[in-house]
Amino acid sequence: MVFLQKQFYPLCIIFPMTMNTTSPKVQLLYDFCKTTFSNSGLSSSASSQSIQILCSLLDTFTPADVGLKEENPIDDEGHGRVARCTQPITYLHIHECDGFTMCIFCFPTSSVIPLHDHPEMTVFSKVLYGSLHVKSYDWIEPTCIRESTEPGCPQVRLARLVMDKVFTAPCRTSVLYPKSGGNLHCFTAVSPCAVLDVLAPPYREDLGRKCTYYIDYPFSTSGNGAQISNGKEEDYAWLAETETPDDLYMQPGVYVGPPIQV
Repeated sequence: MVFLQKQFYPLCIIFPMTMNTTSPKVQLLYDFCKTTFSNSGLSSSASSQSIQILCSLLDTFTPADVGLKEENPIDDEGHGRVARCTQPITYLHIHECDGFTMCIFCFPTSSVIPLHDHPEMTVFSKVLYGSLHVKSYDWIEPTCIRESTEPGCPQVRLARLVMDKVFTAPCRTSVLYPKSGGNLHCFTAVSPCAVLDVLAPPYREDLGRKCTYYIDYPFSTSGNGAQISNGKEEDYAWLAETETPDDLYMQPGVYVGPPIQV
């Protein structure tokens, strides 16, 4: 439906009449997520239309809607490159339940969340301000694994490059799915930026949803015998599991946006 792609339509058109569209946007987001996601992520009644509606709402979010103000890139530049790299990424918790997580990541320039996966999860990401480089992959099916003949070298698995681009606010919401849309991704801050995320369901290691980090290697490093059916070698990479990076510097912050009525 055409109106789902137009973020300038009033929220009363996008959302069911049963929702109070005079509520803060973050409350609307919570309410819609609550009806859309079950304890295992997308509910059986969730449709592509529900996903479009959620994206349409997220598309309208600004920093002010979640209690943020855009950081001044000039101020950030004053720290210098070395200082910037030691500044932490700030994690703001908004809400978490069995079905979904709502949170914000605030990045200083040059900070990185390394390549990682989202097992059996659907993730909506909206850049609120600034510029963010996103590089993402999906696993190749059927699974293609290479064992290294060199002692101490890790096993690698073949993945296809899905995205390698910069998102600059204002921009559309991106969505990744359990097996498509770039389920494994890396975030790098081109400038100070903030990202509003909805993860459904949340990470939960005891249910098999553990966050695993990876290193990507060019296809040519282990490509002997592997078959590529579509695209060029540059569209593929070998991914190796790695420990949580020591230089992943993240700190908790306090969410100061409109409170959510649960």
